[in-house]
Amino acid sequence: MNESVNPSVRVQKVKKSRIKIKLFVFVTAAVLLLLSAVFAQQLCPFDPYEMDLSIANLKPGADHIMGTDQYGRDLFSRILMGGRTSIFSTLTLVAIISVSGTIVGVTCGFSGGFFDTFVMRISDICLAFPGLVFALAVAALLKGGVAGAVIALAVISWPKYARIARSQTLAQMNTAYIHAAKLSGSSSVQIILRHILPNTMGPVLVTAMLDIGTMMMELAGLSFLGLGAQPPTAEWGSMMSAGRSMLQIYPWQILCPGFAIFVTVIIFNLLGDTIRDFMDIDSNRS
Repeated sequence: MNESVNPSVRVQKVKKSRIKIKLFVFVTAAVLLLLSAVFAQQLCPFDPYEMDLSIANLKPGADHIMGTDQYGRDLFSRILMGGRTSIFSTLTLVAIISVSGTIVGVTCGFSGGFFDTFVMRISDICLAFPGLVFALAVAALLKGGVAGAVIALAVISWPKYARIARSQTLAQMNTAYIHAAKLSGSSSVQIILRHILPNTMGPVLVTAMLDIGTMMMELAGLSFLGLGAQPPTAEWGSMMSAGRSMLQIYPWQILCPGFAIFVTVIIFNLLGDTIRDFMDIDSNRS
């Protein structure tokens, strides 16, 4: 009996150890990205906003490893400083939509009735429009800016989390421990905080991690179209927009910030996938 069980147990252990290694690698990479954003001012070799037309459009070299832009500003310094804007605005956006969507979804699932129906129809309206088109309209009304872009994307992105939290809440409403909590005299707030939210946070956390890359791309898209960060603010999407007319002549001006977006999105997507795999193994084990 033990001989037939041991191989599968060993496979599970090997798989879990591999996932732990991947998780450590991607967490380390994400932490390094966050640290580079936090200490961007100290890491910049040059002032990211200082103009020097005598070195405008300089090729990547020993002094300026990523070259300079059309105003003679060091691109490497601007990418470091732009990481602070891009990464922190993305994390702020994901935090807003995940927290607000979870609160709305848990409240709807727990209360039900007219409130549940009304809020879910509002979410249907938000989901009925193409996401980026709706965000463009909202961002245009708010007249651009990083804050306006974050608000515009938050308006269209919360329904996903509301639906996840609502479905998780509805799945728990008829369980024995919820009935036991009600019979013991626990209030609605206590039941939500002690029982429903802890069992809801897993799917919400995984969705939020996987959403970081998507939200970063959409924020960069709004900035690229002039509805996000405004010049001279260093932000990867606006930097690509400023260099798009020089792609054939000075390609590093658009390729360098584009590569920064690519690397950051890849790291957070792989981190989200690894966290999902790790949680799946733990749930299957239990």
